[in-house]
Amino acid sequence: MGDPRGFLNHERQLPERRSIPVRIRDWKEVNNPFPVSDLQRQASRCMDCGIPFCNHGCPLGNLIPDWNDLIYREQWQEASERLHATNNFPEFTGRLCPAPCESACVLGINEPPVTIKQVEVNIVDRAWEHGWITPILPDQISGQRVAIVGSGPAGLTAAQQLTRVGHDVSVFERDDRIGGLLRYGIPSFKMEKRYLDRRLAQMEAEGTQFVPNTSVGTDLPVNDLLQDFDAVVLAVGATQWRDLQIPGRDASGILQAMEYLPQANKVQEGDIETSPVSAKGKHVVIIGGGDTGVDCLGTALRQGASSVQQFEIMPRPPSDRSEATPWPTWPLMHRVSSAHEEGGERQFAINTQEFIVEDGRVSGLKTHEVTQKSINGSITFEKVVGTEKIFKADLVLLALGFTGPEASPLIKDLDLEQDERGNIKRDKDFSTNRDGIFVCGDMGRGQSLIVWAIAEGRSVAHSVDSFLRGESKLPVPVMSTDIPLT
Repeated sequence: MGDPRGFLNHERQLPERRSIPVRIRDWKEVNNPFPVSDLQRQASRCMDCGIPFCNHGCPLGNLIPDWNDLIYREQWQEASERLHATNNFPEFTGRLCPAPCESACVLGINEPPVTIKQVEVNIVDRAWEHGWITPILPDQISGQRVAIVGSGPAGLTAAQQLTRVGHDVSVFERDDRIGGLLRYGIPSFKMEKRYLDRRLAQMEAEGTQFVPNTSVGTDLPVNDLLQDFDAVVLAVGATQWRDLQIPGRDASGILQAMEYLPQANKVQEGDIETSPVSAKGKHVVIIGGGDTGVDCLGTALRQGASSVQQFEIMPRPPSDRSEATPWPTWPLMHRVSSAHEEGGERQFAINTQEFIVEDGRVSGLKTHEVTQKSINGSITFEKVVGTEKIFKADLVLLALGFTGPEASPLIKDLDLEQDERGNIKRDKDFSTNRDGIFVCGDMGRGQSLIVWAIAEGRSVAHSVDSFLRGESKLPVPVMSTDIPLT
């Protein structure tokens, strides 16, 4: 512990955000740089607890007290090594993870928790700036080939781990660029794509091969894949979006979030000049109050929407941690993202009953308020009589989450078993019902967090290496084996 009284002497502090009028005119990340002196004070708030619940709150088992102490002592390179010991891509999690580690911080019982996420991202950014992050080449070549299908965080993690122990790894991606949701689902104001690109360059230097524009099962027959590779890891995610089948759904102007967000990202990549679906000058309604809805909100504001409403069918959460989610669990509480600060209105406990259509296009929504009830453990919603309301809308974005992997020739041709939720079944070693075929990430566990994707990518790499060699020295995240997989 660098400063035994740090948690008493210093309050929680985060970076200041760029002013709203400035940042909504560009697509750069919203935070200003965080001074090193401020970061060290934040690291000193860590109490080096006898039982570091933050480690166990993180699916990767990150060695959080170790980083904090090293940063306080200005041992940055050692902190980077300790950070990368458990996490392949801390610049991703440091920007995109909701930080369950902070919810489990012991200081958080009665004080604001340590700013773990900010310390993490500052360590890795400094490591890149000083050239401490370099390609890690294998000591020996195995001569065995592994195919990774899907280039999101789970697939990339598995690929990097397996490449580093000497396997010949190819990553197949159906889109034109590598990165999955990191590339086309996450807006640049949350994570600029240069951070992704420099990791991909590191992986290529290590020997990982990337094959974009290739849909396995369609462009590349499954039998060809099985003949050419000794093991296959499926990491295509849970991209089957949830729909809202109510009257008027077929009108134009109603899109899924993942029909909208990738186009905006392609503009920022320079692949297209303008998005075929823009919110400019439109009244936008986003149905869904989660992170994907927030991504749509920030994107619509930057495109110049006239107004934005974000709907959430659940009631407004309490401002402080709910008694139903006590420490160290993930707290149910009201959160305000950077996009919420920038504009738009949030509507809670609201249900859309019908889309209003004029000349084939959506022009509004008929809604009513709801009350939430729990019957035999199941949540139901009842209409509040007299609360009917119409919202004007030129563009409606559905951000209702995902139900599992898409039905595809890949799943069909491999004859993979699925559970009752549609996820691909796997055992504790991430093996499917087909020998030599493994699954990790959202495709197996359902829609989840980026930190879980990376944890599963590291775990499946251990299993694949063991399958090919009979044993593996690759590390396995502590938490990834403690939680039921299906």
